[in-house]
Amino acid sequence: SQIVYDPPQLESILKETYGVIVYQEQVMAIANQLAGFSLGQADLLRRAMGKKKHEEMAKQKEMFVSGAKGKGIPEKLSEKLFDQMAFFAGYGFNKSHSAAYAVVTYQTAYLKAHFATEFMSALLTSEMGNTDKMVGYFTECRELGLQILPPDANQSLKNFSVVPEGIRFGLVAIKNVGGNAVDVILESRNTEGPFSSFLDFCCRIDSQKVNKRVLEGLIKVGAFDSMGLARASLFQVLDEALDH
Repeated sequence: SQIVYDPPQLESILKETYGVIVYQEQVMAIANQLAGFSLGQADLLRRAMGKKKHEEMAKQKEMFVSGAKGKGIPEKLSEKLFDQMAFFAGYGFNKSHSAAYAVVTYQTAYLKAHFATEFMSALLTSEMGNTDKMVGYFTECRELGLQILPPDANQSLKNFSVVPEGIRFGLVAIKNVGGNAVDVILESRNTEGPFSSFLDFCCRIDSQKVNKRVLEGLIKVGAFDSMGLARASLFQVLDEALDH
C-alpha cells in the first residue's frame, strides 16, 4: 500500500520502517524534531509511555501538542500523532532489542517451516512442566499435520523425540513420573534390551526409584499398551507384580 507521512516531517524518521513506528528511538526523534523536546525530555516521554501513567501522559500530551503547534503542525494532527506514539508504546522496544528479537524470530520461523517435527519436539520438551502451553502446542502439531505418538515403555525417551511417524511423547512429561525414575527405566532398556512384558519391567527396575505411584502413572497414559494388556488388567496385577 502507499506509504503516507502525515505530517511530511515524519519521512526522515520513519522511512526505514515504511512509515510505521517500530523503535523507541523513533518516538524520541518525533518528540525532538516535531515538538521541540530536548533529548532528555524525549526520553522522559518514552519512559512515561512505557509505564502508562495516565496523569503523566496527559501532561506530556499537552507539552507535545503545544510544541508541535509552535512547529506549525495543526492541533488535531499532533494529538493523533501522540495517540499513535502512545499506542506503539504498548509493544515497542529500543532498536537494538528489536533487532535481536527479529533475528531469533527469523531463525525459529525458518526451523518451524523446514524442520517442523524437530522444532515442535524441542518446543514441547522445553515446556514439559507447563500443561497449558503443552496443550496449545499439541493443537499446533495437529494443525501442522504432525502426529503425537503416546508414551511407550519401550519406545519413549526422556524428552519428546522425533520418530519416522511423528513425535514420541517424552516420559518425563508424564505426571508423577520424575527424571530419576526415567533414568532407571532407560538404563535397563539400554543395557538389557526392550521389556518383554509388564512383569519383566517390574522385575528389572529398581522399585525404590520406580515405585507404585510411578507405575500407576505409566499405566494410566498407556505406556504398556503395546505389550497387549488392558490398563484395567495391569492395575489388577500391579501389587502382585511388584511383590514378585
